[in-house]
Amino acid sequence: AETKTYAQQQNIKYTKKLNELLKILPPFCTEYFNSLEYSKQPRTRVAYAMDIKGFFEFLICEYPQYANYTVKDFTLEDLEKLKGQDISDYLRYVKLYDKEGKEVSNSERAAKRKLCALRRFYAYYYRYEMIEENPTLKVDMPKIHDKAITRLDVNEVAEFLDNVESGNKLSKAQLKRHEKLKTRDLALLTLMLGTGIRVSECVGLDMKDVDFDNDRIKVIRKGGAESFVYFGDEVAEALKNYMAGDREAATPLPGHEQALFLSTQRKRMGVQAVENMVKKYASQVTTNKKITPHKLSSTYGTALYKETGDIYLVADV
Repeated sequence: AETKTYAQQQNIKYTKKLNELLKILPPFCTEYFNSLEYSKQPRTRVAYAMDIKGFFEFLICEYPQYANYTVKDFTLEDLEKLKGQDISDYLRYVKLYDKEGKEVSNSERAAKRKLCALRRFYAYYYRYEMIEENPTLKVDMPKIHDKAITRLDVNEVAEFLDNVESGNKLSKAQLKRHEKLKTRDLALLTLMLGTGIRVSECVGLDMKDVDFDNDRIKVIRKGGAESFVYFGDEVAEALKNYMAGDREAATPLPGHEQALFLSTQRKRMGVQAVENMVKKYASQVTTNKKITPHKLSSTYGTALYKETGDIYLVADV
């Protein structure tokens, strides 16, 4: 059987998750989620479904008239009865609420995303005249107070990659593992810093996606589109060292034979593993900046803008 790509495996995983959520949500929701099939990726649909489920759970928790409901019991008539004030109360609630004894807080950005999900949901039924009121339009979007973008400075990038190569400042336990993993870590992090690709795109790469003849990689972008991303000499050297050495010598587990970046368990690396790796190396370079894989993307974007002065090129890349 043909091995499925990382993107295909992820889509199958999220499609299953969405089907599980649809069993919990009211029957009328199925039609809405079916309508998103060709415009939104499975992962996005799951995020919407989680937010809609959370909204129904809020109503059950906070409104006496719904206290005996399960999520599945809600009807379009119930949706129609809600007022703008109820939506405002929901946004206030999601900023800080109690879940199974634990306090859960959400940023303004998360609250905005939840209102966007709710607006789309209501808009579908309103557009097709299944409801006559859309209370979500009576509520202003939460205002986002943007923070300064965190990124590594040029000297920090150099120190960051030096530490990956040398293992400087790692503990004795970390150093043991480091010797086995350093060519992989260096290839992966140099690639991310040298191309600005997302961590999900990076772990999704297969061996055949690397094209040294044209110095480029083929990535599956967010949204499912394929595109080519070009890299420079430093990235090429780091990738060749890894692919001709540790990756060539590795024996991947069945189903992971094509993966470019392998974990110590001989499986395709996951997003979480890359996040942990970045955290480990970045903490040696800077203590006052919280560096994540996404911040490596910001670092690349800033460097590209300084180099070219072309903001449209940066946005496109």
